[in-house]
Amino acid sequence: MFEYPDAKNVVILGDTHGLLRPELSEHLTGVDLILHSGDLGQITILHQLKQFAPVVAVRGNVDDHIGGLSETELVSICGHSVYLIHVLANLDLDPVVASIAMVVSGHSHQPLIRRAKDVLYVNPGSVGPRRFKLPVCFVRAEFSEKRIEPRLIKLFE
Repeated sequence: MFEYPDAKNVVILGDTHGLLRPELSEHLTGVDLILHSGDLGQITILHQLKQFAPVVAVRGNVDDHIGGLSETELVSICGHSVYLIHVLANLDLDPVVASIAMVVSGHSHQPLIRRAKDVLYVNPGSVGPRRFKLPVCFVRAEFSEKRIEPRLIKLFE
């Protein structure tokens, strides 16, 4: 498990598919941690993101050629357990039983922030190449010891 007890400002990205848009740079400056829900597309994306903040990323279905990425990761941020997985349908544990506060996924490119049984489910959408008519977006989350406040940010509608 990765532990980030002092990370307050976290950016959650997904499905970059080899494209790190210049418009994203201003949103990455000064963040404490970047979570990536898979489909980086190229190892260079990981290297570029690490110039802004520490990165925890999982392997997506297009990332088999990128070594060192796991299918899932568990991260502790300000005392909250966050579970990363690319495809939410592949979740093989009960987040409530596992005391997970937030599950981060990707794959669908469809942004989602919802709470079910005291667990936050977050899909940041995609900041990579536009898919269909979905927005180009990501999530910014503010962490404190008492709460997690995720907010969807749309770069382009």
